[in-house]
Amino acid sequence: MTTEVTEGIQITVKSFYRPEFSNPLKNHFLYTYKITIENNSNETVQLMSRHWFIFDSNADRYEVEGEGVIGFQPILSPGDIHEYESSCELTSEMGNMHGAYTMQRQIDDSLFDVKVPKFEMIAPMKLN
Repeated sequence: MTTEVTEGIQITVKSFYRPEFSNPLKNHFLYTYKITIENNSNETVQLMSRHWFIFDSNADRYEVEGEGVIGFQPILSPGDIHEYESSCELTSEMGNMHGAYTMQRQIDDSLFDVKVPKFEMIAPMKLN
């Protein structure tokens, strides 16, 4: 589990290898990750977009951008928490992701980026 705080917005990430949806013989490895967004600031904010950097240990690098997260642009008042789960497919046993969320302050519509900490995706058989 990794955590990062930017301007009072805390992002916590935990990743999981999903063997039931993976096929190592075909270089297909599925990972899910759970993200918790906590608004510890004094302002109401809305998550507008995401920007991911994905590294697969076979040397592939990807970028993914889009509106919101899993189809939502949640609004978080001070003290609110938003959690969601998503997934990432890799072609190797290990990789990592990190990125940022663009947030909008509701009081003045100003935008700021919140760092999503780097988190590892490692199949347990790679650790042996």
